[in-house]
Amino acid sequence: MRHRIAVVGAGPAGLAFARVLHRHGYPVVVLERDPAPDARPAGGTLDMHEGLGQLALDKAGLLAEFQALSRLKGQAMRILDTDGTVLRDWRPRPDDRANPEIDRGQLRDLLLGPLDVQWGRGVTHVVPGTRDGVLVHFADGRQEAFDLVVGADGAWSRIRPALSSVTPHYTGVTSVETSLDDVDTRHPDLARLIGDGSVAVYGVNRSLVAQRNSGGHVKVYAKFRAPLDWHTDLDLTDVEAVRSSLLALFDGWAAPVLDLLRHGTAFVHRPFYVLPVSHTWTHIPGVTLLGDAAHLMPPLGAGANLAMLEGAELAESIATGPADLDEAVRAFEEQMWARAGRWAKITTAGLERLVSPDPAEALALFDQVQPS
Repeated sequence: MRHRIAVVGAGPAGLAFARVLHRHGYPVVVLERDPAPDARPAGGTLDMHEGLGQLALDKAGLLAEFQALSRLKGQAMRILDTDGTVLRDWRPRPDDRANPEIDRGQLRDLLLGPLDVQWGRGVTHVVPGTRDGVLVHFADGRQEAFDLVVGADGAWSRIRPALSSVTPHYTGVTSVETSLDDVDTRHPDLARLIGDGSVAVYGVNRSLVAQRNSGGHVKVYAKFRAPLDWHTDLDLTDVEAVRSSLLALFDGWAAPVLDLLRHGTAFVHRPFYVLPVSHTWTHIPGVTLLGDAAHLMPPLGAGANLAMLEGAELAESIATGPADLDEAVRAFEEQMWARAGRWAKITTAGLERLVSPDPAEALALFDQVQPS
């Protein structure tokens, strides 16, 4: 008898889980609060690590399609001093497939494939342990029961409270994101500055990072240490006011670097929140978590990769593992907690060094991760 399984959230974790189950011929319901795949911007580019995100795509039978879409040159990384001096200029080998880049929207569409997602189905909470199984409560007042509900619904998960009372806390580092379009034609000087992949500039307790996406689109991230309410006297919807505030924050940096902010089209505030490094919970039959819902950590390239691999591994455990569904989920959680805990420590320490009182820490971290 097939179990009634639902995954809440059509992000990388939830879709990887559903896609691997689908590959094994196992039915799964995907519940997503957004009314459509393109209801809001998909976000920037992601680097898919060889032993993490790429492994998940392989388990889903999508590795070849990913390789056709991904950008090997996007792995390139350039680091500048605040005066514009080039400190590092790393470029991948032509056959380097360690961490190729793919736009989030492209990855989402690749994972969606034949999946039947129930769009516009916002979940408010779940109640495990009922006579019918886990009861899912929807924003429209309806209810539906499942044998397993997987929470892949991100940092502010509506499923997490069924397992844990822990909520994300602010790291002290915030990010303001902006974008450049058609950069090669409209801003050729900035296109050359950014190169094929990313450019990063590190100062005292702040940094600017620009990263190529496909189609001449560039995401720019201004990151800095500040109180959560740093913008109290600033209207975040006023583009020119935000631009002026950021230019003042990075005053004295080289003019070409500041042009990344001067030419930005709109600004989005994204403070960095995390869950405790060793976040776990007492196992409850019928409910579990994946990705940011389980182990929100600083956004340093590991989160989406871990989330996708977790989704793929849990799906495989259900489809090919022990007949006892709860046994498969319990074993998965133990494995996930151990690996996520290691990565949470790495990314937490990494954030401390990348947005640091001593900019040399960021350069030293780069040299450790990507030696020349």
